[in-house]
Amino acid sequence: MKLISIVLTAAFSIASAHAIAAEPKPDFTVKTRFVDGNVTLDTSIRANAPLADNLLAEGKRWVEKNRADAAKEFKSSPDLFRNGQPWTFERNYSQTSFVGDRYVSIVRTDFVYSGGAHPNTDINTILWDSAARKQVSIRPFFKETADNGPTLTTLRKAAIAAVKAEKKARGIDDSSSIDWYKAIEPTLLRVGAVSLAPSTVAGKSAGLDFHYPPYAVGPYAEGSFTVFVPWQTFRAHLSPEGAAIFAGSARPEAGTDK
Repeated sequence: MKLISIVLTAAFSIASAHAIAAEPKPDFTVKTRFVDGNVTLDTSIRANAPLADNLLAEGKRWVEKNRADAAKEFKSSPDLFRNGQPWTFERNYSQTSFVGDRYVSIVRTDFVYSGGAHPNTDINTILWDSAARKQVSIRPFFKETADNGPTLTTLRKAAIAAVKAEKKARGIDDSSSIDWYKAIEPTLLRVGAVSLAPSTVAGKSAGLDFHYPPYAVGPYAEGSFTVFVPWQTFRAHLSPEGAAIFAGSARPEAGTDK
């Protein structure tokens, strides 16, 4: 029995070591009595120096702003820091697709805990233009993107339908008296955080992934949603630039919740 215990302990230690090694180390960290913050880039982003520099600078500004705010609260209301625990601010950047040897889609996930009942999660997306070396909008991919216009109305309808389908697949009762889809508006900034979905055709995008954090389209317990809208759904609204980057169908991993 002692030998079995030793073997199991050794196996657990090795598994734990592999798990720790697999976790990416933060690229920036701040630790004080009142704040624990970090920024992490995935390996694909780290390999792209201009992109990595841009996102790391953005992440640092976010952590530093929250550090300054937490410092003020710690000084004026130390009771907000339960049991002396610092507030936590974590930002993770993950590359989800690289389209046309030019456009890089990144999902930015923020985890924040400031003493409430549970941590809060926010999800946003970034589109990086490798040719221009800057963050850009998806506007040029469409003929028009006016608020309440044909394009955004189509995207809103498709995104809501995709979320409802995902809830049904999860066995979630979506008959609440609360209209969780009211916050999804036919405007570029309110329709949802979008990224270019990977395609079965190399160098192309199969459509748009819509990313919604907890509370965005349902109660906190439902978690986050990532839903897929195929490019054929909005093909009529694409500009020549947009038509050039969309083709094929979604890869198996596209359009699933993260």
